[in-house]
Formats: sequence, structure tokens, C-alpha cells
Amino acid sequence: MTVKAYVTDLDGTLLHSDQTVSEYTQEVAAKLQEQGIIFTYATARSYTSSNKAAGVISWKEPFILYNGALIYDSIAGQVIDGYWLDSEMTNRIMGVGRKHGITPLLFTLDEDSGECVLHERLEREGDLKFRESRKGDPRFQEREQLVCPDGHRTLTVTYIGLREELEPILQEVTDVCGPLVHAHFMKDYYIEHHYFLEFSHAYANKKEGLKLWAKHMGISPGDITVFGDNLNDRGLFEAAGTKVAVRNAHDAIIAMADVITGSNNEDGVAKYLADKLLR
Repeated sequence: MTVKAYVTDLDGTLLHSDQTVSEYTQEVAAKLQEQGIIFTYATARSYTSSNKAAGVISWKEPFILYNGALIYDSIAGQVIDGYWLDSEMTNRIMGVGRKHGITPLLFTLDEDSGECVLHERLEREGDLKFRESRKGDPRFQEREQLVCPDGHRTLTVTYIGLREELEPILQEVTDVCGPLVHAHFMKDYYIEHHYFLEFSHAYANKKEGLKLWAKHMGISPGDITVFGDNLNDRGLFEAAGTKVAVRNAHDAIIAMADVITGSNNEDGVAKYLADKLLR
């Protein structure tokens, strides 16, 4: 029997614009799980951040986190697999940023696979607003001088800033590191005029992350339906069998989609799943 699975992005797709999951979506997700239907998410967020936003759903399947860098089993509370940068490459990337006067947020796994966000003193607007949105988050650890500690595995090196500030860093890291790293550059949903520039392992993208997740689940990528809205979801659309874009999606995602559903604020993902699976 062919096993089907459904994997959704979170921000701009499953979540409403206020970063919440509607009651209707919660009800549909509960019914899917009652019927044993595989439904999970692939997000740029960490487990801590994604669970804060979407934890009202009792997810049962492993997640794809950090734009594909990490496969995480929340039931067992353990890392299943992933792709990460070593400390040498991490420090090389941070050296480029330092030349341009910007230090990043460094997302790592420590020796015990605990999530960490290492940073120097936060003074820039984007960094401060990002930190403010995560009050009480124990992952954040300030360092006098940021280096990747021995034994840590880097998930992402993340710069937050204006487009004109980050583009020179993107160009130089691309020139220096070439195909050894994956770069993701995207306008931020929640901080006005700001962009996220993230560097990670060359395979740490949603395409390779979905394929790795599917391998661990024993599911063919062609039997997976994915939902997305933004450019970092292109990898999901490239790897999966069925591609569903929410109505608010980027034009490039709309062009790749097999199906267009309602917007994130119209519960488009849940309505598609209910119509297809819960009649």
C-alpha cells in the first residue's frame, strides 16, 4: 500500500499573519491524526520557535527544521539527522560578516544536541526585534567575541539587516565558499524593511531536507504533498509529488504549483486537506 504524507511550511502558509494557528486548522489537524494521516511541517524556524507558534497541534511525526538542516523527533525529544557546518567554515563565514561590520546570530547544536543561539551584544534594530519576539528563550547566549565552540554543529549563520547591508556579505561568502555552503536571502515577515541572510551546509535546504525526512519515514518523495508560500519553499516543490501554493504565495511559488488554495489567513492548507481527505 502506498503511504501518502502531507508537509506544510509554517510562516505565511499554515500560520496566520499574527503567527497563530486557527481553531479550524487545529480541528482539521486533530482529525487527520485520528485517521493516521501523516501531517507535519518544514520550516526555517527552530524546534523551540516553531513549537511556540504551532505547538497547539499535537504533532506526531518528525519535523524538518532550519530550512532542512535538521530532522527532529519531538515525541522522543531527539535529533534524527541533519546537515551542519563545521567550526572552521562557520568562523570563515563570520569573518566575512565582521569585515562588513556585522556579527550574526549563530544557531548551533551543542555536544548534547541542545539548541543554542550564540551572539555578541545585540545593538542592531533587526537583532533586537528578533530577540524581543523570543522573550524568555533560553537558547540565547551572549558572548564577548563570537566564535563557533569546539563540539558545536552549526545549523545556520544568520544575519538580519537591510538589503543593502547584507548583499555585500552574500556576494563575498558566495565568492569565498562557493558550493560548500547554501545561502538563503529573504525579506523578513515581521520586521519592517529587514531581510534574513542565512548560511548553512550545502544540503541544508528544504529540498534535501524533505528527501532526508522521506528516507527516514520510508516514503517516496513523489507520494508527498507539500504546501508553501515563499522562495525558501522552492526546494519542497522541486522534491515533492504534489505542490500546493497558498493564494498569498510569491509569484515564483504560484508558477510551480499544481494547485492554488486559499491564503494563510483563510486557512487554505486546512481547507485543502479537509476537502481532499475528510469528506
